[in-house]
Amino acid sequence: MGSLFIKTLIGQVRAMDQFGVWTNKSDEELLKEKYVKSKEDLKNIPVIADIDEMQIKDIRLIFQALALAFEMKTEIMCSVIMEMSHEGFGRAVVIADKIVIANKFFKDAHRYSFRSYEELVTSGEKMLEDAMAIYDQYKQVA
Repeated sequence: MGSLFIKTLIGQVRAMDQFGVWTNKSDEELLKEKYVKSKEDLKNIPVIADIDEMQIKDIRLIFQALALAFEMKTEIMCSVIMEMSHEGFGRAVVIADKIVIANKFFKDAHRYSFRSYEELVTSGEKMLEDAMAIYDQYKQVA
């Protein structure tokens, strides 16, 4: 588990486990359970449905992990702002200094997932790389 994004994500997820329910699960197993859905799994989720609070928290943890990984690399504090309707429409934004380093719109957040653990790792690292590039590009302006 060499990915900084995955290390911060698993730290965020494990911190939510107040009662030790996930103690016996490996990090990969836990992240797969929360974030990986196959095409068959998605077929069982209606296109139009309400999103529950736990799903909203799980999505927020992705962006909090991104912010924490960015902070660890740059020592610049980040803020995560997320607004989500009960229907799964919303937006997540990560701000470093005065710069928006990540911006994601959702129209069906109840279906937000990755097809494999590897895709989760790759996507997280790409989000972190993109955030670093955006910050580097605009830090002189801020």
